[in-house]
Amino acid sequence: MRSEKKDDSRHHETVALFRYGLIADLLNVDRRGLYKKLHEKAARDYDIPGSTRRRVAPETLRGWLRDYRRGGFDALVPKPRCDNGLTRAIPGAIADLLVETKDKNRALSVPLLIDEVRRTGKISAELTLAPATVHRLLAQHGLNRPTPSDNSPKDRRHFAFEKAGELWMSDVMHGPSVPLTDKRKKKAYLIGFLDDATRIVPYAAFASSENTAAFLPVFEQAIMRRGIPKRLYVDNGSAYRSHHLAIVCAKLGVTLIHARPYQPQGKGKQERFFRTVRMQFLAALSPAALTSLDALNRSFWAWVEGEYHQAPHRGLDGECPADRWARNSDEVRLAGGELSDLFLFEQKRKVQKDRTVSLDGVLYEVDASLVGDTVTLRYDPSRTRKPVQIWHRGQQVQIAKPVDAYSNCFVRRDRHRSDLVAPAIPVSSIKLAGLFDEGGK
Repeated sequence: MRSEKKDDSRHHETVALFRYGLIADLLNVDRRGLYKKLHEKAARDYDIPGSTRRRVAPETLRGWLRDYRRGGFDALVPKPRCDNGLTRAIPGAIADLLVETKDKNRALSVPLLIDEVRRTGKISAELTLAPATVHRLLAQHGLNRPTPSDNSPKDRRHFAFEKAGELWMSDVMHGPSVPLTDKRKKKAYLIGFLDDATRIVPYAAFASSENTAAFLPVFEQAIMRRGIPKRLYVDNGSAYRSHHLAIVCAKLGVTLIHARPYQPQGKGKQERFFRTVRMQFLAALSPAALTSLDALNRSFWAWVEGEYHQAPHRGLDGECPADRWARNSDEVRLAGGELSDLFLFEQKRKVQKDRTVSLDGVLYEVDASLVGDTVTLRYDPSRTRKPVQIWHRGQQVQIAKPVDAYSNCFVRRDRHRSDLVAPAIPVSSIKLAGLFDEGGK
């Protein structure tokens, strides 16, 4: 039963992310252009979680957009239907079959489609499929229009946003090798963000890897320094495709845009910044900056703030990024509340009989009342900023602490729990052992 609930929760979250992905870029569209955008999206095919349907109706998109504006990401999570158990005009399984069959053969008319589906043997003879009802079903999924041709040339245009925070770009650059804590050298990766309108660097840092655990702290620092962007344009690397990043962006109201595979033209500004880093920063790097990752980042950020942000930029008509940001940052949305909690990672663990849970090889001690239950551990992957939180049934119940096995030797056990009661040692036995013998004999 617990496994089923966990699977349902994961599926509902996946559906909510899919819905947010469709409406994210509509949040900043004015009413005059919204109708056109809705119908453009309704004309495309999608892999809809939990359904064989391929299209989403414009009114459905409009409803999701309205729900998100009223209740945020949580409002997109599927809710139980109020008509569960009631007979509908077309059962869901039959509707999916009709849509799937029509999608595979667009030339079928409605009567021919009904005959084709009946020949599958999956429809009982008592079920009536009215042509008008089937026609409305196909219209809702955009299957009454001809399939657009894919042979048209790709439309690529130079773009530039006007206001700071309208679009951030992010990518990863391979950097120099630096010693780690165990003195071994390992390649460093520069995880960087760039504001499209001002060319300001919200934040960038070298890390020992390019995974999600390394990316999210950099993203958090960028938001704390320069506000929340409206859009984030990234490639298709594993860190940018992570479920955790999608949840963070959805809850912050950030439209996550992935570049088309094998088409790097859209990230030209980010690539130009990385080329500047190689030519100006790495080329003049001192040996002292390569002694550790921290030293490399201190040197890099001094260069960003002291040179790059203050230098005239050709893409800004000779204006420096710092000045352009000062002029165009009046609409930047600042982060509020406890931002760091949003970036915490999560793992589920079952509490063992000795009141412990394990996380990355470290044992943590939790309350005895949770023994046998499954809890959620929320934590910072680096373990440097926030302690490990224990969540149970949607609420934080305590802060976990690492197990101190030596201190536990002297903790008085609960007499009402036989499995935790320590055997008593008679005082006479201690005296016989000579521990209280004044003469020490």
